[in-house]
Amino acid sequence: MTPVELSRTVLHAVRRAVDEGELSVTVPERAVVAPPGPGGCGDYATNVALQLAAAAGQPPQRVAEILRARLLDEQRFTDVVVTGPGFLNFSLRGTASAGLVEEVLRRGLRYGHATTGFSGTAVRISCPAEVRAVVVADAVSRVVRSQGDHVRVECEGRPAPEWQTVLGADVTTRGPRIADTYVRIAPVPAPSDPLPLGRDAARWALLHPAAHDRPRIPGDHLVQREGNPLFRVRYAHARTRALLRNAADLGFHPEAGPVSEADALTALIGDHPRVLAATATHHTPDRLARHLLAVADAAMPLLPAVLPLGEEKPSAAHRARLALAEAAGTVLAGGLSLLGIDAPDHL
Repeated sequence: MTPVELSRTVLHAVRRAVDEGELSVTVPERAVVAPPGPGGCGDYATNVALQLAAAAGQPPQRVAEILRARLLDEQRFTDVVVTGPGFLNFSLRGTASAGLVEEVLRRGLRYGHATTGFSGTAVRISCPAEVRAVVVADAVSRVVRSQGDHVRVECEGRPAPEWQTVLGADVTTRGPRIADTYVRIAPVPAPSDPLPLGRDAARWALLHPAAHDRPRIPGDHLVQREGNPLFRVRYAHARTRALLRNAADLGFHPEAGPVSEADALTALIGDHPRVLAATATHHTPDRLARHLLAVADAAMPLLPAVLPLGEEKPSAAHRARLALAEAAGTVLAGGLSLLGIDAPDHL
């Protein structure tokens, strides 16, 4: 069950409660689901009961219990628990992770993108002619387009020509002239010239910090060790690609299935569409960069168990772990692409 499917399931429970007279509310357009926060449990959680409580005229916990009674009928849940002031927490059956992995592998690098093409609003983005602002505006435009919106990017001045080739920042004016939304990108400027880092490391150095934080340049962005977040993300991706090659040499291929020992990774992969949507809405590519780092760190403990050891024969568990590793690598590659950063298969 993907987060989108889970959201629909929650809304269906709300609609049933309204139809049966237990809730008197307007059914929202969507229910936000995400990995549970502190005090939560299971694979996903939603605060929809807290959102509906005021309109329903009932305490959030009572609303949550009304919805829980209907959600327990869903065969893909092993349990639904109410925690805190009224959060609904879902534990999914193992087959749910298999469905998520299948969706990621089917959609490839476009997992988390809008499925209907360009059908959203027209967004006009402007930025000052400063290297970090140009790169952040470019990354924001990439993510916003991935969510189905039309984008026009404008630079307030003439950007240095070398930014186009070294950083890959596209500030060519394009898209609709009339916009529904206007966004100005003006992060804290870079303290020094990032171009000596090269395209990928320079873009990461400018995008990974939040807009109000000053980027570290040169920092450790070219060092190939664990202290370098960009290296961890790209290394995790390269490891997943190497595992696919090694498995093919051993005569087995990925096959989606339950992987109970990687619940945190599965939850992060399932959260990828929400992160892309939030990044597009709030114009915060640093949010996507932090998410990719979390995926990479969650994937690394899984990778040593993907291939059989010694005389061990490849099993269904190995194929399922390989499929999950491939899904993690796909999310990492797709996310880096939206940040304008390459994800090499060999590192």
